[in-house]
Amino acid sequence: MKPLLIRVLAAALLAPGAVNAMAQPAWPPGPPPQNVLQLNTSSTVEVAHDRVMLTLATTREGQQPGPVQEQLRSAIDEALSVLRPLAQEGQMEVRTGGLSVQPRYGREGRIQSWAGTAEVILEGRDIQRISRAAAQAGSLTVSGVSFGLSREQLQRAEAQAQEQAIERFRAKAGELARSFGFPGYELREVTVQSAEQAPPPRPRMMAMEARKADADMAIPVEPGKTQVMVMVNGSVQMRPAAAR
Repeated sequence: MKPLLIRVLAAALLAPGAVNAMAQPAWPPGPPPQNVLQLNTSSTVEVAHDRVMLTLATTREGQQPGPVQEQLRSAIDEALSVLRPLAQEGQMEVRTGGLSVQPRYGREGRIQSWAGTAEVILEGRDIQRISRAAAQAGSLTVSGVSFGLSREQLQRAEAQAQEQAIERFRAKAGELARSFGFPGYELREVTVQSAEQAPPPRPRMMAMEARKADADMAIPVEPGKTQVMVMVNGSVQMRPAAAR
């Protein structure tokens, strides 16, 4: 029975109609596009940072990991007791960061001591409030500062850059179409992408500076600027003049 079944299937596949049906696509291919322009434009808007993230850290060292971890916990609890009352939603948020205790090895590969680090992070839009609070964080010192944009600031910058990029795309498409002898164009497809371009990092403070700061003085924090770019990529169909 099996050889007979194979012969029947082979005959069906080798029939002229079957071969033609398999060779021909279901839909005939259309003509290749003509008089199509591929182009891209972009626009960049420079905007000031309005959000800061400030990392406070403290370190402890000892012969055993348990006491080191307990010292870190006490330092963090002390800092949080001061910082939490200063927090305000959206303006300054307080949260704990990383906490780790690692062994330190000697020349013979044996553990000589244990060192630990714990962090508290202040983040928000009120840069002055955050900088003043950092100066009151007890034994914690500043280990890092980063700036960014709030959602509202980013959306405004993107909207402005997008409007400019689209206008440039339309103007460029019309100019190129006329240069090729076409009075106008029709939009075929387009993509719009946005990106934030951060400037190179600039360290603004060191832990030593934080130790010297008076408890009533704000730690110097200076926000910079960033660039928000919107790119428009697409193709247009150059439209010939209407026949009279």
